[in-house]
Amino acid sequence: MSLAHDHLSGRDAAPNDLDAFWLPFTANRSFKQNPRMIAGAKDMHYITPEGRKILDGVAGLWCCNAGHGRQPIVEAIQKQAAELDFAPTFQFGHPKAFQLASRIAALAPADLDHVFFANSGSEAVDTALKIALAYWNVKGQGSRTRLIGRERGYHGVGFGGISVGGIVNNRKFFGSLLAGVDHLPHTYNRQEQAFTKGEPEWGAHLADDLERIVTLHDASTIAAVIVEPMAGSTGVLPPPKGYLKRLREICDKHGILLIFDEVISGFGRLGCAFAAERYGVVPDMITFAKAVNSGTVPMGGVIARKGIYDAFMNGPDNAIELFHGYTYSGHPLAAAAGLATLDLYRDENLFERSKAMEPKWIDAIMTLKGLPNVLDIRAVGMVGAIDLASRPDAVGKRAFEAMDRAFRDHDLMIRITGETIAVTPPLIISEDQIGELVDKLGKVIRAVA
Repeated sequence: MSLAHDHLSGRDAAPNDLDAFWLPFTANRSFKQNPRMIAGAKDMHYITPEGRKILDGVAGLWCCNAGHGRQPIVEAIQKQAAELDFAPTFQFGHPKAFQLASRIAALAPADLDHVFFANSGSEAVDTALKIALAYWNVKGQGSRTRLIGRERGYHGVGFGGISVGGIVNNRKFFGSLLAGVDHLPHTYNRQEQAFTKGEPEWGAHLADDLERIVTLHDASTIAAVIVEPMAGSTGVLPPPKGYLKRLREICDKHGILLIFDEVISGFGRLGCAFAAERYGVVPDMITFAKAVNSGTVPMGGVIARKGIYDAFMNGPDNAIELFHGYTYSGHPLAAAAGLATLDLYRDENLFERSKAMEPKWIDAIMTLKGLPNVLDIRAVGMVGAIDLASRPDAVGKRAFEAMDRAFRDHDLMIRITGETIAVTPPLIISEDQIGELVDKLGKVIRAVA
């Protein structure tokens, strides 16, 4: 067989030319000198081109909540590709997009009844921000254009998302971003919160800073506040007890929309369909992506309350109500995968399983306290984070080495942000595998001491 044919047939699982692909959020030069390659996946494991099984400690990228290569999802995608590969959702529709929207709306709390599909968390956030701005326009309050995010917030990489986001490196290279954006303070205080299990007692008062922002800009200029119920990508910051309820109260008082970015926290990660349910707070919109179809086909979206949707349903019947959308909104393959995934979550009780497993997971993660250079551990739902002390000469180097060594020496995939290790396994993880993950993590932390 010719080399060209071998390449086309997909047997070249470890490509020898790495130059063309500019990897996202990756140290490209370091990676291409010594790549960490993945060629397969099944259930709780990735498989390298050499056949090593790597325990997936991060559900891919916070997204594969049902695990990998799950047959019902695989078959749904295959069947859909043969039946209907693509259909536009501009002026046309296909059944599975409507079915999935109904299923997602049924999982969401209260009157969060309407789903607008996008293709990623970043698109979902930009969609929610645009809906918020357009909503106030159609309500005759077009002066409400200001958007409020939070320090250390991550809302994807669209211009809207990085504007309301609060992670410095995601912002500083890209100019002035959107005008008219302000930020709440982040909720983390190591002195008050170190080694907290679940939601910290200290910090609810930080929501009151929204009152200061309202006083500065006036409520009549503010469209929406967007926060992650649990800030994920910044290093796992669970919300202080009462914080989200206080934010909701202040938003209600001033007529400001509240958006929960649940791209990470949705679909069982915190033991409920959505974190809004866990914390007993009804936002005006929820963004989702990642785990909606267990990471199999790109998909995201916004769930909006009935009153927001209804506000747009005016004017002539044949007029477009919202000038927004994506070619792949509600893509047939993504929708089919979503329906199969929601069936799996339901049939295997994965949200309930996540909730039941949480105390065991948190106790296991907390056993790493006292290891060299461990400054703090945070854990909530099926999420954990370990802060490591930086080396005097190189901030971020210790965690980077931990990620690399975990993969190469301990057959474990972990996620790092700065000097923080994050672990967020698929919700199918067993108690034995939790023990294995934490044991390997301990070895890694000692190895980079």
